[in-house]
Amino acid sequence: MDNNRPTTAPQPTGYSIDVRLFLAIMTTTMAIAFSAGVLFGPTDPALVGPVLSRMGIRIDLPAPLSESSSRSNADYPLPQLHSMAGAGMNQDGRLPSGGGGGTSKKAKVELDPQGNIFRDEDGNLILKQHRRLPTDHVATLGYKIKETHVNIDQPVLEGTGDAIPSSLRDISYDSSSSSPFNNNLRDQTTPSGQHLLIDIKNVEAAFLNSESRLATAMQDAVLAAGLTMLSYHCHSLHPAGVSCVGVLLESHISFHTWPEEGVITLDLFTTSEKPLLPALPAIEALFGIPRYIDGVKQEPVTVWSHELRGFRTEDERKRHYLDDESDLSNWVTSPLEVVYKKQLVGRITGKGQRVDVWDAREREDMPSYKDGLLGGWGKDDPRWLSNEHASPQRMLFVNGALMSQSESERELHESLVQPAMFAHPNPKNVIILGGGEGATLREVLRHKTVTKVTMVELDEEIVDITKEFMPNMSNCSDIVNSADSCYDDSRAELIYGDAFTYVTEHADSSDFDVMIVDVLDVKNHKELIDPNILHAMVQSLSSKGVMAMQIGVAPSIHDPRADMGMFKERELLINHLEADPDVAAVFIYEEAHCGRWEPNSFLVACRDISCRKQWYAETDEVDYQIYDRIGGTKSEAPSLIHFDGATQRSFQMTPKAWETIYCRREPEPFECAYRGLDMDKDLFEYDPEDDEGSAFEVRPMDGDVASAVFAKVDIPEGSYIMPTHLAASFEVSDDSMTNIRGVLQTEGVEKATVIEDFVEFIDTHGHASINKGSGKNFVEIGGSFLMRTTEDEGAANVRRWVPTHPEGDRPKYSPVYDRHRHSFDVFIVASRDIKAGEEVMKPVGLWE
Repeated sequence: MDNNRPTTAPQPTGYSIDVRLFLAIMTTTMAIAFSAGVLFGPTDPALVGPVLSRMGIRIDLPAPLSESSSRSNADYPLPQLHSMAGAGMNQDGRLPSGGGGGTSKKAKVELDPQGNIFRDEDGNLILKQHRRLPTDHVATLGYKIKETHVNIDQPVLEGTGDAIPSSLRDISYDSSSSSPFNNNLRDQTTPSGQHLLIDIKNVEAAFLNSESRLATAMQDAVLAAGLTMLSYHCHSLHPAGVSCVGVLLESHISFHTWPEEGVITLDLFTTSEKPLLPALPAIEALFGIPRYIDGVKQEPVTVWSHELRGFRTEDERKRHYLDDESDLSNWVTSPLEVVYKKQLVGRITGKGQRVDVWDAREREDMPSYKDGLLGGWGKDDPRWLSNEHASPQRMLFVNGALMSQSESERELHESLVQPAMFAHPNPKNVIILGGGEGATLREVLRHKTVTKVTMVELDEEIVDITKEFMPNMSNCSDIVNSADSCYDDSRAELIYGDAFTYVTEHADSSDFDVMIVDVLDVKNHKELIDPNILHAMVQSLSSKGVMAMQIGVAPSIHDPRADMGMFKERELLINHLEADPDVAAVFIYEEAHCGRWEPNSFLVACRDISCRKQWYAETDEVDYQIYDRIGGTKSEAPSLIHFDGATQRSFQMTPKAWETIYCRREPEPFECAYRGLDMDKDLFEYDPEDDEGSAFEVRPMDGDVASAVFAKVDIPEGSYIMPTHLAASFEVSDDSMTNIRGVLQTEGVEKATVIEDFVEFIDTHGHASINKGSGKNFVEIGGSFLMRTTEDEGAANVRRWVPTHPEGDRPKYSPVYDRHRHSFDVFIVASRDIKAGEEVMKPVGLWE
């Protein structure tokens, strides 16, 4: 016996199956599938009529269709299937032609709304069932499939890019990899990327309808962008056009064409940090093949948009000059509405600053007056209404922030410079911190009083760039007694270095009348919230020195407390100036004509309280100072195009939003309780012509007192006393009074009694404004000046509407005092209940 043989019979190791059972299962499955197809598939009843008849199934129509039927297709709803024995169906499986109706073999084919029932050439009714519910949307592959743009009958064009080892397609998260295929093209350290959208019109139709030419252009565009093509797929469309998509190592490129319209739209997305904008010219050249209409060449027109995509850290966003919060992105690179974009400069300077100069024109921009003047257009010239004839605007960006625009830089720099210059009575020595464009220097040099201007600019390359690409900003050729270039003016000294370091180091030895801080707002310069640097800036000023700066966009009344919101650095700057013992007054104003989407905000700080006199000067006073101080122009054109006395008058009234934000401080400032009259208090008026309606009467008195004012009705405490009369008080300046008194004292001039009486009246019934240093006086001319004064506090029964500030003088900075200064200077209220018949008396020193 062989001991290696098994002692038992072997058993099957797999599953066993009966072939007969298998065949039975398959046959049954096929029968069920056939039945389901008959019941629910798009099957002609002619093919399955006998089967349906044997199964006892017939198709029940709600009414017969006839050749002469006047019913529309909408009258016939979807048919219903019923399981019935003995259905009346013809032997060939066709439905009967309809009881009683004539049957013609030439009957017209009729359809129900869904295309399910129709009559064939012989007049027989045919049922076509649908697989699923019908749809009216061509994108759902319903019965309208042939109406879509895709032609599935034509072949596709496919290919791959240059072969690279598969191991290198597994991009490492190590961005420092030295792989020649990695090259930091795809940054996996953050989930972010870049997106470039390009629309081009006036493109050759044959090019837009050629898969091979477009595929070649796509591969060349990828190569020009420094990207890596993995594969591509192009599909011809019906009746014309091509859609292509390319898979990149960095993401994808895709486009769609409309040959008849001459349009292509292209989409390029990469996860690479390699800039896409440098590839734009190559992409335009590759895809912008010009078309010809009637033999005339149509130049391709490109519209594009660039966006940063994904999620970046806040620090990464701030560092990227194309982040969606940057001005460059919002003004130029992102909006498709900017139909013309041309980059003139785009580089990083030796100081590490990103500088960009762009020409741009929006879709709605129309030609300016200057465009028509240079072109010699008549009033009916159609070019006035053509966007293409509008000159593009040139813009300068530093680190993505908008610095200047060619069309509005005059308004911006006049608003920054001139209010501060005229806030000083005689500015001679001026310093500019920053201002590399040269426009601030140009505005300062317009003043004949100026003998020296020191400009401290960090980046020499910015000066060179603006000289070349924005020369008008430093052009002083039209200023009398100045050089062609403002930098060549004998009064100007240009120093390259950090402006804040310069000021700090020279604070003790400097004596500047005006300091213009021409840098980006506080968010970009932390030096402006350093109290030590700010104090050094103030110390650099002369005793009556003035400092001005930009402080960002205007706030909204919906903003939170300033120290909590996005402008908290600005609030900290203001707080430091308020706390500085060498700062006497702070003013804030806005200008909406600087070319920005929102008004620009500016700040002026003064070392001496007397600058309020200059700041609150009347319109004609400022206009005279402009005439007296500003040198003329060689062309005899106006020296200033925006700033004048009326403009300064608008700067004196701080906008409402600043007051609202100021009064959200905690604790709330004292004066915020007086932003408007108390509507719960009554107004008691004096009307000498309406004895019945007047709340007061004037009675003659014995002795030296000619008359006195008495109440005719009970007046509750806090009620307003003669507000209409007091509001009519006139304003006179200290300078005016000095001039009038000077006339009276001039020898050889005959005394004028009326003038003497006028001066005496002002001295008796006038009072100085609570805004110390403003040089303003208010003189009562209504019934209120007839009230007697008393030193007896118990006898006095009126007081100023706004009591003296708890800290004494008004705050250095207060939008409330600036906005309501006239009301605060004239209104009075009852200091206690006044009974009918009681004399109304003022306390001595009411307005002190």
